[in-house]
Amino acid sequence: SVHIFSLGYVNARLEKETPIFNKQRIDFAPPEKINSLVVSSNQLCMSLGKDTLLRIDLGKPDEPNQVELGRKDEAKVYKMFLDHTGSHLLIALNTSECLYLNRSVQKVRALSRWKGHLIESVGWNKFLGSETNTGPILVGTAQGQIYEAEISISEGSLFSTNPDQYFRQVYTLEEESGPAPVCCLETERGMEGKFFIIATTRKRLFQFVGKVPEGTEQQGFSSIFAMHADHLPSFREFPASFGFSEIAFYTPKLRSNSRSFAWMMGNGVLYGTLDYSRPDSILSDERVWVYPSDIDITVNKPISIVLTQFHFLLLLHDRVKAVCTLNGQVVFQDLFLEKFGLLTRMIKDPTVQQIWIHTEKVVFRYHVQRESRDVWKMYMNMNKFDLAKEYCKDRPECLDIVLAKEAEHCFQNKRYLDSAKCYALTQNYFEEIALKFIEAKQEEALMEFLIKKLSNLKPSEKTQTTLLTTWLTELYLNWLGILEGDPSQRNLYLDTREKFRTFLSSPKNKDCLFNNRASIYELLASHGDTEHMVYFAVIMQDYERVVAHHCQHDEYDEALNVLSRHRDEKLFYKFSPVLIQHIPKKVVDAWISMGSRLDARNLIPALVNYSQSASTQQINEAIRYMEFCVYQLEETQQAIHNYLLSLYALCRPDSLLSYLEQAGTNPNRIHYDLKYALRLCAEHGHHHACVHIYKVMELYEEAVDLALQVDVDLAKSCADLPEDDEELRKKLWLKIARHVVQEEKDVKKAMACLSSCALLKIEDVLPFFPDFVTIDHFKEAICNSLEDYNKHIEELKREMEEATQSAKRIREDIQEMRNKYGSVEPQEKCAACDFPLLNRPFYLFLCGHMFHYDCLLQAVFPNLPAYKQAKLEDLQKKLAATSQPSKSHHRPKDADTISLGKGQQSREQIKADIDDIVAAECVYCGELMIRSIDKPFIDPQKYEEEMQSWL
Repeated sequence: SVHIFSLGYVNARLEKETPIFNKQRIDFAPPEKINSLVVSSNQLCMSLGKDTLLRIDLGKPDEPNQVELGRKDEAKVYKMFLDHTGSHLLIALNTSECLYLNRSVQKVRALSRWKGHLIESVGWNKFLGSETNTGPILVGTAQGQIYEAEISISEGSLFSTNPDQYFRQVYTLEEESGPAPVCCLETERGMEGKFFIIATTRKRLFQFVGKVPEGTEQQGFSSIFAMHADHLPSFREFPASFGFSEIAFYTPKLRSNSRSFAWMMGNGVLYGTLDYSRPDSILSDERVWVYPSDIDITVNKPISIVLTQFHFLLLLHDRVKAVCTLNGQVVFQDLFLEKFGLLTRMIKDPTVQQIWIHTEKVVFRYHVQRESRDVWKMYMNMNKFDLAKEYCKDRPECLDIVLAKEAEHCFQNKRYLDSAKCYALTQNYFEEIALKFIEAKQEEALMEFLIKKLSNLKPSEKTQTTLLTTWLTELYLNWLGILEGDPSQRNLYLDTREKFRTFLSSPKNKDCLFNNRASIYELLASHGDTEHMVYFAVIMQDYERVVAHHCQHDEYDEALNVLSRHRDEKLFYKFSPVLIQHIPKKVVDAWISMGSRLDARNLIPALVNYSQSASTQQINEAIRYMEFCVYQLEETQQAIHNYLLSLYALCRPDSLLSYLEQAGTNPNRIHYDLKYALRLCAEHGHHHACVHIYKVMELYEEAVDLALQVDVDLAKSCADLPEDDEELRKKLWLKIARHVVQEEKDVKKAMACLSSCALLKIEDVLPFFPDFVTIDHFKEAICNSLEDYNKHIEELKREMEEATQSAKRIREDIQEMRNKYGSVEPQEKCAACDFPLLNRPFYLFLCGHMFHYDCLLQAVFPNLPAYKQAKLEDLQKKLAATSQPSKSHHRPKDADTISLGKGQQSREQIKADIDDIVAAECVYCGELMIRSIDKPFIDPQKYEEEMQSWL
């Protein structure tokens, strides 16, 4: 079978990694045997032989520091103790003495107050200690006493006073046989000033709990021990003993509280975590790891123990064992060769997580590397899946294994929903998991699995997304169908319906649902779920389907609400014919609210169908929308105006004429069809409207003819319209006069026409009157006409006399101009070329400017019209032709004289014509200069050439 969902980590091979505990032998050959070694904060101190102390800063390993103890007796180093800062070193001698060495000094100082006590353990104060002061510390002795002490050095003069500030006993530890050596001491601070002190003997682990008031921490721990003066503190006891015990703590970082502990004693290792919220005992999750058969406490007993985050390490004489604290399994064992000698001591530097082991002549170091690498597997096997996922969140191949195991665990425990959520995050085969839930008949869990799987898919996995989306839709519909029929499951039904709607409206699923909406619609239709079909259509913005659904169910108001809410023009055009039949007023209101977004031309078909079958009241709705388009939106489409005109003609004649008048009389600004309007008004008998349209069409004769059938005054207003055509106006007024005389037979009204139009004379009207009409009616009009003729004759005579006088004055001016002259000085220069004027033929203008003939010609010619340029060239050619000398040298003298006279006369005429063109006006003062004011200084065609010449 083909698996659609690929496996990302199937058979993924886990990386090969270096060991957790990586051993390294230190390149160091001690000159004498190593008695003791301590390390903290990268500071290593080593006791060599009887009297030598070697200090090494591991950050500068090539610069060791050697200090001599200066002992002359047989005293030997018993134990050494180094604080958490690596600054304070205590050296316990087997002679019950104690020495002190600070990192900043070279001289060892004896602690006089400590004399007489064999020191077994020191509990450092990691909260108050500094490089120069230890703060209050606890000291355990081989006799079972616990002392409180403080060591301080003076910065001014080192050791000018005793470094041990005080040394006082605070408690004695006992076992059933009496006082027992204090093997280990540790102080921890909890919340709200509470302190926890842990002290161990060979078989017992004691806990001292008490509060130290804030601000009194420097006073020490005496108050805590005093609380247990009358009764024993709480303790844990084990029967077996091998003469000593050792406790180790894991601290994540410097000066922080320890998180866990491991106590090595006779019966095994007691280990667990530290819970500072508990009132009496901070030991929690305690377990005992019993020594295996290869550890015999009588022969091969453990020597030291150290604790890391997830392991404790036991040191035996010839090997190191590492035990996982999560499952108690030995996960590491390292044997040492006999040539190195017996292993003596193991200690951990808590600041750098390094473990040191030494024999009398060799030093080894273990680096702890990625200790948590396999912790996830252990937590998984313990069914602690949250912790397992926490420790493999950066390793997807391991995380997949944990999730699969958790999913299977939940499935087996019938926690199907949790199982589905985990399975969805794994890379297991999709089909197998789906079939698993189907066989278990867990549809709800299957849906949860599919939803989670869908949310984890990448955008590129379109096929898988389509499959899951469709399947989920089918499952939701099936589930809703089952729940809907059960009244007792009403709340679950509503909850499931809300989840389904959330699924449909999810932005992540939007593209997939949109691309496959046809399939989703089919699923919804097959289940008869019209409610969700509409809901889905709205989400897909498929408003056409939504509106169609409402219309099919006679929900016209809902349909209109959808249209109004989403304001889709195409849907308005499609559904308006149906909606306007049922809710016309609301539909028109919706159209008006859409404003200019709707093209009214596309709504006219709906209005036409509606108005043809509707009453006058319903037609008013159509008129209301058309008026909104015309007057509010200022529509200019001819179809809209024509339709409004037809509605007015049909139902509102009064509005028709006001509409036509408001439209004006300029044909270029009228938006209705004049011919259509004329035919429409004629069909409905609206003569006033027809007259107005004739006027707009400038068909004044037709306008007057029709107006005479309605009202003579209307005809008169039409007759005066052709203002520029007096002949037509006279003709129109004659029509009116004829109508008044012949049709109305009203002589007075006919005479009124004469006074209304100045173009009409009595003689124009007389032919219309019948022969029997007496002259008394026209007497006044005839007298007025004769008087007008006499006035006109007198005006003509006066005009003729004025014309005669004007002609006489012109002739006198011409004669005077012929005798006019101007003087030119010898030094005068041409205004164009600035050369002497008298060297060549020249022109002198009345304004005073003077030009050479050729200079004036050159300035005037480019600005002449083309036809004048052609005429000037022709005249120049003719002038040149008349200047050619005769080729005949033997003509008679008379003939030559005659020819010369004729040629001279022709030449003068040509020159005069040239002067009329060239010297008509001064080139600087005449119209030529005014016309050239916007002419560029440089010819645009020569601009580039001129610009290059300047570069």
